[in-house]
Amino acid sequence: MIVASACFLASLALSPLQAVAEDGVRVNVHQLSGWVWTAPENPVIEMCVANDANVQKMCNVELAVTTDKYEPVGEYSQQVKVGAGDSSLVSFNFKVAPGFYRCTVKNNGEEVKKFNIGFEPENIVSLPDAQPDFKAFWDNARKELSEVEPCYTMTEEKDKSNKTGKVYLVTMKSLGNELIQGYLTIPNKCNKKNPYPALIHYMGYGSKPWHAHPDSNPDFIEFVLSIRGQSLNEPTNTYGDWVVNGLEDINKYYYRGAFMDAVRAIDFIYQLPQVDTTNIVAEGGSQGGALTLAACALDNRIKAAAPWVPFLSDYPDYFKIVHWPAEPILKKQKEIGMSDADLYKTMSYFDIKNFARWIKCPILMGVGLQDPTCPPHINFSSFNLINSEKSYIIYTNCGHDTEHPTWDNTQKAFFKRVITIQ
Repeated sequence: MIVASACFLASLALSPLQAVAEDGVRVNVHQLSGWVWTAPENPVIEMCVANDANVQKMCNVELAVTTDKYEPVGEYSQQVKVGAGDSSLVSFNFKVAPGFYRCTVKNNGEEVKKFNIGFEPENIVSLPDAQPDFKAFWDNARKELSEVEPCYTMTEEKDKSNKTGKVYLVTMKSLGNELIQGYLTIPNKCNKKNPYPALIHYMGYGSKPWHAHPDSNPDFIEFVLSIRGQSLNEPTNTYGDWVVNGLEDINKYYYRGAFMDAVRAIDFIYQLPQVDTTNIVAEGGSQGGALTLAACALDNRIKAAAPWVPFLSDYPDYFKIVHWPAEPILKKQKEIGMSDADLYKTMSYFDIKNFARWIKCPILMGVGLQDPTCPPHINFSSFNLINSEKSYIIYTNCGHDTEHPTWDNTQKAFFKRVITIQ
């Protein structure tokens, strides 16, 4: 485990570590252990109460702790006298089970900070709930995909190409004869006699189109996939809100096709003569993280993968922790008259934790400790079930993101470590 305490907070506006009350009292919450502890240590929340006023102050410092599902864990408080221009250290030590927790610090009833902490994340247990026909369901989807002629096309985008490499717009047919697209970047130095490793990028929910710049990663062929209805394919989207489309039928649910799009991307990369097919790797964040893990489970041609803040896992707990995607899915459930049992049965076919034990390649996962969209609980629900080589980095202050460019450089180093250059 690595805990990284610095982060670019593009996706989550955290309350400041230090808050100044109107009476001149400052409360600074310290980041001990990156707010993630492992046994035998217990969580300790420590803060410095500083008095900038010219008179003594009496402070009542409070800490409330709940599970990430808002279940009460404990409430703690300390009365503190702080002299003029002086400061005092306050700490709360408590015991919890493995998991992630929400903390709220107050000073004299005024909220200072809200933040998440973790304890023994590798010991979080969320057992698979796959249905008896789970494997048959996905074997059948793979069979259907194999019967679709891919009809690959590549058109150079000359305005995106340069002397280092060429960028192509790629089209192909996927499950149900759905036309999907992507951007392929190929270094000029690679060819059939000098094949390069390939990196597949799976994109987040609703991401805008982008391509890998030829100069950004010249040692790899890179392919940025747009799955059905999204990104490059959004102008012809027929699915509406993707996460609820086809919820009434597992064979029509959106992610059945989307997961097959992820596999078709591997098919495309694998048949390129410039690709070293023994060294295909993958990465993606959020929905892209889920697609990355699903692709690894469904196709053993991926050599290694680096998902970050991965989506679509542990739905029964997930829907208790966050508002989205729970709200649109639960609204759709009500509209079509689906029972809770039937809803969670349907979602189990698309739950990443049910794919986890199929993964055989090395995995590096990035986690945002303060993530309000794909919280760390659901990241570890799947991660802990993976039996292959694996590691993770928790970014203490990150919301629905990791620290860039640090994470990007860590990914590159990971991939270069695991691939085998011919």
